Amino acid sequence: MTPVLMAAQDVGLEVFRRGKVRDTFVLDDGSLLMVATDRLSAFDVVLPDPIPEKGRVLTQISRWWFERTAHIVANHLLEDRPDALPPAIWAEWRERSMRCARAERIDIECVVRGHLSGSGWKEYRDRGTLAGEPLPPGLRDSSPLPELRFTPAAKNDNGHDENISRAELARTVGAELAGLLERTSLELFRFAALHCSGRGIILADTKFEFGMIDGRLCLIDEIFTPDSSRFWEASEWREGETAVSFDKQPVRDYLETLDWDKRPPGPSLPPDVVAATTARYLEAARRICGLEL
Repeated sequence: MTPVLMAAQDVGLEVFRRGKVRDTFVLDDGSLLMVATDRLSAFDVVLPDPIPEKGRVLTQISRWWFERTAHIVANHLLEDRPDALPPAIWAEWRERSMRCARAERIDIECVVRGHLSGSGWKEYRDRGTLAGEPLPPGLRDSSPLPELRFTPAAKNDNGHDENISRAELARTVGAELAGLLERTSLELFRFAALHCSGRGIILADTKFEFGMIDGRLCLIDEIFTPDSSRFWEASEWREGETAVSFDKQPVRDYLETLDWDKRPPGPSLPPDVVAATTARYLEAARRICGLEL
């Protein structure tokens, strides 16, 4: 158990869900308290060493973007309730938690890609497609796409999400909702990409989660954080080269040097890798959002 979960049980909060990096609890009014821990997951394995400040950074970035995208789509964020927790717990959790409305989650990761990278680049390199749909020849690693691509995936809370086609999405959730998810995701991406461009940052791709609250589509979970998005330094981007992201890249780089089968338990991290990863998260908050955390 993490200290966050133990403390919640000590003060009598009901555990709603424990994820890889977030613990969510039920408050007395039925709303949810989502707490971002400092746990870090790599290759779908939660590692034994926390990354200091990570949970606080992710929460503050999400709050910043939720406020600025509310004109595009509603979100699950509610006003804080400090009275719902003992003062000591609230002081510890204030900057790493969000009080949220309970949503009926749509079990789809809504992915938008502006550049070829990661699994998208591997698929294109092997088959010339992205999410099963053809792309023109001649693209390379980190290439900008001719146009934004919406590439949904079916959620899997216990492992890798499964990429699905837009046609499969329509069959799963209905054509009307599928169209709304795609249009909303693309509009959110364009809004954020324009902001990032003005700060010398490329938004390469991102993923969103949505749910229904009182019959209305709402953005839930997190938004435009280094855990849900690839942000690249524009001045360092080179087409044909793998770009370095503002996220847990120092951890990935270290883990790739080990003889580890990428199955639990995960290996411990050296202090310098932990410190470098914290620095990357803090730099993302400063460069992208102007947050001095």
